Amino acid sequence: MARPCARVRVRPLRAMALLLLLAVLAGCERAAPEQRLREQLDAMQAALSERRPAEFIEGVSEDFSGKDGMDRAAVHNLVRIQLLANQRIGARTGPIEVEMHQNQATVRFTVVMTGGSGRILPDRIQAYRVTSGWREEDDGRWRIYYADWTPD
Repeated sequence: MARPCARVRVRPLRAMALLLLLAVLAGCERAAPEQRLREQLDAMQAALSERRPAEFIEGVSEDFSGKDGMDRAAVHNLVRIQLLANQRIGARTGPIEVEMHQNQATVRFTVVMTGGSGRILPDRIQAYRVTSGWREEDDGRWRIYYADWTPD
């Protein structure tokens, strides 16, 4: 008689293990494309503010083209120059408007850039209106491939 009781106890354990496995697999599901794009924007903003140009440039596509013919290398140089010239860099984005188009997106936002010596108030402040093109590349990461900005 002990055998049937042992068998009854094993089944709930198997069921619990199966439920736990399903919960773990559900947690591994990829986030929605727009959410991943917004996370990439946040990561790039943090990299700039935390003075990590290599991490910032990872979000820029190899074939980037920007205002006045700016390419990826020029963006990298601009970021490094600004980090050398300013002890503190700040980038605050306003509301972000995202238009999704399969594995591409158009993102519009305003950004206020600050820079300076690290004192309480920044030495320089400039606002820009930005329109940018993004795509999900082969490695699954969103990268900016086009940008245009105008002083606001």
